[in-house]
Amino acid sequence: MSQTIPVLGMDPSLRNWGLAYGLYNTQTSELTVRTLDVICPPQPHGKQVRQNSKDLMASEALFTAAYAAAKHATAVFVEVPVGSQSARAMASYALCVGVLGSLRAMGIPFFEVTPTEVKLATIGKKTATKLEIINRAMTHHPQANWPMQTKKGVTSPVVGAAEHMADAIGAIEAGVELPLFKQTLQFMNVA
Repeated sequence: MSQTIPVLGMDPSLRNWGLAYGLYNTQTSELTVRTLDVICPPQPHGKQVRQNSKDLMASEALFTAAYAAAKHATAVFVEVPVGSQSARAMASYALCVGVLGSLRAMGIPFFEVTPTEVKLATIGKKTATKLEIINRAMTHHPQANWPMQTKKGVTSPVVGAAEHMADAIGAIEAGVELPLFKQTLQFMNVA
């Protein structure tokens, strides 16, 4: 008997938080991704708005949208960000981790994967490029709502958005291979 469960992949980012919604067949290990999205929090401009106020508004928008998305999934997989070199990038990292912690505090458990695990699960090498991951995701999930643009008669993906969507798919693909996820399936009696 075939058993499918709704899954969600997330690629956290302060400005472009990637989401991939799909169905995972626990018998065949087939993933079907149909809906992709990117959470883009509003970015107020002007000298009257302090950076910390902008960050607070962004984290609230990210949490609200991520929480709404995660409530409908049986399993959530997140490519948890790692530290960064610059102070501003580190602030972005901290806000994303804070949003993820808030999701857990609100009862949304998720499986953590690393950027390296995503690269290995999708391309098979630690040095995979963003474009390789995008192209592979688009090839394996052509039915998904990829953002496309046409310039000079050539249609191509909108790389900025597609990058985060492809990484969200990769989070699912890496996550379903985790021993903890496989144990969870056995506990749920759906494997």
